[in-house]
Amino acid sequence: MESFPVLAIILLFSAIVPSPCDSGKVLVYSVDGSHWLNMKILVETLHSQGHEITVIRSSTSWYISEFSPYYTSITVIQEQAQHLENQDSMSVFLKRSIEIRRNRGSLWEFFEFYRNIFEFLGEIHRAVANLAMTVFENKTLLKELEDTGFDICLTDPVFSVGVFLGHYLHLPLVFNVRWLFTGEAHMVVAPSPLSYIPVLFSQFSDKMDFSQRLSNVIYHGMMIYMYNFHTNPPYQAVCDRYFEPGVTPMSLILEADIWLMRVDFTFEYPRPTMPNIVYIGGFQGKPPKPLSPDLEDFVQSSGEHGVIIMTLGTLLSNLGPATTEIFASAFASLPQKVVWRYIGQRPAALGNNTKLVEWLPQNDLLGHPKTKAFVTHGGTNGLYEAIYHGVPVVGIPLIFDQFDNIMRMTARGVAEMLEITQLDVESVKNALKNVLDPEKPYKENMLKLSQLHHDKPMKPLDSAVFWIEYVMRHKGAPHLRTESYKLPWYAYHSLDVMAFFLGCGLLFFAGSSNYKVSAIPISDNVSG
Repeated sequence: MESFPVLAIILLFSAIVPSPCDSGKVLVYSVDGSHWLNMKILVETLHSQGHEITVIRSSTSWYISEFSPYYTSITVIQEQAQHLENQDSMSVFLKRSIEIRRNRGSLWEFFEFYRNIFEFLGEIHRAVANLAMTVFENKTLLKELEDTGFDICLTDPVFSVGVFLGHYLHLPLVFNVRWLFTGEAHMVVAPSPLSYIPVLFSQFSDKMDFSQRLSNVIYHGMMIYMYNFHTNPPYQAVCDRYFEPGVTPMSLILEADIWLMRVDFTFEYPRPTMPNIVYIGGFQGKPPKPLSPDLEDFVQSSGEHGVIIMTLGTLLSNLGPATTEIFASAFASLPQKVVWRYIGQRPAALGNNTKLVEWLPQNDLLGHPKTKAFVTHGGTNGLYEAIYHGVPVVGIPLIFDQFDNIMRMTARGVAEMLEITQLDVESVKNALKNVLDPEKPYKENMLKLSQLHHDKPMKPLDSAVFWIEYVMRHKGAPHLRTESYKLPWYAYHSLDVMAFFLGCGLLFFAGSSNYKVSAIPISDNVSG
């Protein structure tokens, strides 16, 4: 009987405190590469909450393992790897991009830049569309997915396979998103005035003069061209073949219940948003773990000068011998120690202060008190880890969104940007000395940005899990979704209303003119 009060308290507490979402079944389709690194965090966290996870992966996938304690995988056979899964393809694309950028500012460079991007992305999306057709031609697989009884589809919509599956299986959709095949995701789901919202590849901030606003509209036009002629047609072919008439890839995307946006407003410029957009920027951030003994010894040997971390990611680490020697020489002239993630032949100019590693614990090094600066290509994951730990940045953007990412950091006063085609030893040294100089505001600005990033009512990862489970509990979230996606473009912009008023005005003025003409008295000619 003594245990009765305790039991009563437990039952009362259980009745008052809302219980978490019951165990659900989650279907996941992710993009490979760095996109999978952050999707994997969501998958592992959902698994820890008791949910059953099924991940659909390609047989050519590089990052997404077939076997995992956190999920069950379904492997779809793909004969040829997508370019984002192929280091050789990425190296060729990067080399061509750098060649084009050597003619910066010319009209030729503008069109070649976009042609290179459009051809590369067009091939990727055609391969992904073929993968989608492989899935929909596999009736056994579709039957297996239907019989599983999933509660939700979690996907990265930059590739549309997960979007298609969610529609086919009639599942609520949650996006882990920053990009679509149209460009930046906000541009299609939220009002996006081009007067202060820079378009992908523009490298503008939210403070644009007239010429920049003019250019921004032109960049937006290029993204519309890319969507209509390169990235959308392969997916539209899938819709036409397997779905009811009138379905488009964009109509399916805009039906998503929740958009977990991988940015926040310490990084992104202020802009209009929507009720079903949840900002989870930096959700991969976490306290550092201890370094391995040999790496800790090296870091500690830096003394008062501290350590510089350099990594350009997995796919883009090889910049060629000339550029590599520039970095090696610049690092050798600094008093700091350098940990450099590098795969390739040892640079001849490498100094004793530089340690080359094939892999480095990026988050743990950025969180180490000895770390003073981060040299990076500007991937979103790495930049958010730098913000989380308050480490200023030297950015060397190479492809895609990296230019705009670094531009956002320079606009916040926490980074210096270097142009890869104009590198020399002095420019690298000067950029590093600037961000390391305690008399300059880079470190102070980054610590302030880090404080703003941490000062939230709920951790980004907890927010992501809450909204995923929210959609599962309520079988969707249509009440948060605007009806604007059902409107034709002319109705969305009220062009039909403006045309009506214009027509009424013309009729009014035409009627007034006729009245005035008929009211004028006509006098007879009188001869004197």
